[in-house]
Amino acid sequence: MSLNSSLLVGTVVAVQANFYRVRLDPAVGIHEHISLVDAPTLLCTRRTRLKKIGQQVMVGDRVVVDEPDWTDRRGAISEVFGRRTELNRPPVANADRILLVFALAEPDLDPASLTRFLVKAESTGLEVSLCLNKCDLVTPQELEQWRDRLSGWGYEPMFISVRSGLGVQEALANFKNKSSVKKVAFNHLWDKIDGSMLPSEDNSIVANSVYPLDLLNSVQNPLPNFVDGHISDQITIICGPSGVGKSSLINQLIPALKLRVNAVSGKLGRGRHTTRHVELFELPDGGLLADTPGFNQPALESDPSELAEYFPEARQRLALGSCQFSDCSHREEPNCVVRGDWERYQYYLNFMEEAIVRQQALQNSSSAESSLKQQTKSDGTQQYEPKLLTKKYRRSSRRLQHQSLQDMCQEDLEEF
Repeated sequence: MSLNSSLLVGTVVAVQANFYRVRLDPAVGIHEHISLVDAPTLLCTRRTRLKKIGQQVMVGDRVVVDEPDWTDRRGAISEVFGRRTELNRPPVANADRILLVFALAEPDLDPASLTRFLVKAESTGLEVSLCLNKCDLVTPQELEQWRDRLSGWGYEPMFISVRSGLGVQEALANFKNKSSVKKVAFNHLWDKIDGSMLPSEDNSIVANSVYPLDLLNSVQNPLPNFVDGHISDQITIICGPSGVGKSSLINQLIPALKLRVNAVSGKLGRGRHTTRHVELFELPDGGLLADTPGFNQPALESDPSELAEYFPEARQRLALGSCQFSDCSHREEPNCVVRGDWERYQYYLNFMEEAIVRQQALQNSSSAESSLKQQTKSDGTQQYEPKLLTKKYRRSSRRLQHQSLQDMCQEDLEEF
């Protein structure tokens, strides 16, 4: 379907139940008494025709809106344009990038969990950016260690502190040359940090939070400008575990939103869920940011033959050489260029076993989709359970009962 200047076209920014919030395009012509500034979004339903043909409407979809009611800000979605990309978890269409947010502390950064999230993000085919928050809670030595470690994984993360509003990634590269920073620089940086957002002085972590930022000679640009340079003019999906500061980061990028945030559970040591559904927010300098509900362990549904492509270390090794066997699983085969001494190789083996078990479960069933149901456990692993027999416990319809009675009566008449 081609775009028409007379059509009311927009982007779906939120989906809840059977209602869709659609942000209209700035260039669209609307009612003469309503300006776009006064009516930027419409609350829409989906046409019955779309429901009958099974056309799903997702956040990020480009749609056509019919019969707008400018008084009540209502409308109906009549058409959905083709999608450039499509994700099921989270359900977002036309996304360009995934911004994966983790925390260096509170909760502590777990390499296994981070790897699972990265593999899941890589499997989408979108560009992946890694953002590590709460850098003010660790020492500069720990920051440097994580930078070097993640560089070996194939990633160059953004190191930020939402609480202080500063980004320190660029300064990490020069950390060794900045170890003799004068006290004047410390006082200058202290003026830039809101002291109310930092731990109290009697907390021992202060020595590991404020002064390291001084040593790192933090980037002078505010945090919104620091992060926005990586995600402007795109649809970016921000995701990660609960409690790492996703909502707080979005509040920094778009201050007018004031999203609800929550503290990390002291008993469980992990975040509490505050985001309940996927929603797109417009960035001040252009682009859309998708806030998604946090979860602790994403389910991996990768094909075993494709798993190696989701590890940058394995991709680099395959680019430099080739294995002896074309269907090499990079486990015990001879002359394998991937198998070797790299840090996340054991994670690769664990995920490979998980992928093989999942594939075998599907192959061993003649009709896995109809006879089995998939359950995701709390640790992210999946298992299959048998479904109940179709319609076994369903009562017969009245129409079928009447037909049975008519057949019985007809048989009795034929006997006479």
